[in-house]
Amino acid sequence: MVEILVVYYSRKGGTAELARQVVRGIESVSGAEATLRTVPPVSAESETAPRRLPESGPPYATLADLRRAAGLILGSPTRFGNMAAPLKHFLDGTSSLWLSGDLAGKPAAVFTSTQTMHGGQESTLLSMQLPLLHHGMYLVGIPYTERALNETHSGGSPYGASHVALDHATRLTDDEVTLAQSLGRRVAMLAVRLAAAPAPRE
Repeated sequence: MVEILVVYYSRKGGTAELARQVVRGIESVSGAEATLRTVPPVSAESETAPRRLPESGPPYATLADLRRAAGLILGSPTRFGNMAAPLKHFLDGTSSLWLSGDLAGKPAAVFTSTQTMHGGQESTLLSMQLPLLHHGMYLVGIPYTERALNETHSGGSPYGASHVALDHATRLTDDEVTLAQSLGRRVAMLAVRLAAAPAPRE
């Protein structure tokens, strides 16, 4: 079994619901399993260390989780067209994995949630992809051959899955569910194929 790690930060619940649908997509692929993790909040004053475990939901992600996984999918709400600070803080702590190349050659994807239709979804997805490129990961998006991408009137992007949380609604539309599951499935399928491929000759 190849393990796909899903790491997200969520405050209102929309990003967390997308993460659950991404997990469903991963686990629909034979030979793949999902591991769901979150990251601790950060503040301008960080005198105290974060709790070792969150009060509810999945455990916090660790570098060991990243190192072990065969693929990675990141999720964050939009903050002024960028990823939220807690996810950025977590990624800023992965320099040892960059030095060792532990993430290079693994598939990766991203997802986000905003409260408005034009609240920076695509720029947030792109900002989340930049550190993945620096790690040498293979970016996976959603092609327009996915019918829901042509039909959605809410979230959805070729850069990754997304949700429009109008009036703080955490319930995803049918198209948003389809696209989130498609993203998870695509990353899992690629990870399974890469795991089965013969090792390159030196």
